[in-house]
Amino acid sequence: MLDDRVIAIAGVGGGLGPLVARQLAEAGATVAGTDRSQETLDSLAADLGLPPERWDGRTVDLLDEDAARGWCAALVERFGRVDGLVHLVGGWRGGQPLQEAPLADWELLHDLLVRTVQHTTRAFHGQLAASPHGRFVLVSSKQAQAPTATNAAYAAAKAAAEAWTLALADGFEGGDATANVVVVDAILTPRMREEHPGEDFPAFTPAEDLAAAIAFLCSDAAKKMNGQRLPLTMGR
Repeated sequence: MLDDRVIAIAGVGGGLGPLVARQLAEAGATVAGTDRSQETLDSLAADLGLPPERWDGRTVDLLDEDAARGWCAALVERFGRVDGLVHLVGGWRGGQPLQEAPLADWELLHDLLVRTVQHTTRAFHGQLAASPHGRFVLVSSKQAQAPTATNAAYAAAKAAAEAWTLALADGFEGGDATANVVVVDAILTPRMREEHPGEDFPAFTPAEDLAAAIAFLCSDAAKKMNGQRLPLTMGR
C-alpha cells in the first residue's frame, strides 16, 4: 500500500508515534522519525526491526525553522525525496477557566501545537508538492471546533493548527498532494491500558485505530481527500 514511499513523522517518540511508525512500516513505507531524545529513537528503531535503509531517526528542534529545513534536506539527501509528513507533536495545558489560566499556557501550547506545524510544513512543502503521493496528516482535537472554557488555550492552538493545515490543503489544490486532519477527543494508548487494566474509556479513540486512519490518509485510497477533517470521535 505504501511501498517505496518515504514518510516523515514529527514527534514519533510520543504515545501514538510508535504505533503510527509500525503501521506505516508494515504497509511498506520507509519511516523517518524525529524526537527530542536519541535514546527514544534508538529504542523505537530496535522495536521496529526495520532494515537500515528503511529507517531514519534524528533529534530535531522543531521550534527552530532552520533545523526543520535541515531535517528535510538530510532526508532528501539520503532517500532522494520525502512523500509524506505526519505531525504528531502534542502537548496539553488546561483545567482552569480562561480568566484564571496563566497565559504562559498559551505560549507553551502555541509553540508545541502551532509553531512546529508551521516550521515542518514550510520545510517539507516543496517535497510534498512535488511527490505524486504527497501527504500531510495532522492529528487534532474536537476542542478545536467545540472549545470549552477550561481548555481555551489548548482549543485555540488546535484550531490554529487546523486552519494552517487547511490553508496548506488549499495550496495543494490542482496537484497530487493532500493535507488532512484526523480529529479525536482523546487517545487511548497502550501505556494507559497497562496503567489502568479493566478500565473503560468510552470517549477515547484507541491509538491503533488512529494509526490505521493515518495510514489510510497516506495511501492512494485517500487521494481524493484534501482539506478534510476525518472525525474518529463519538457524537458531534
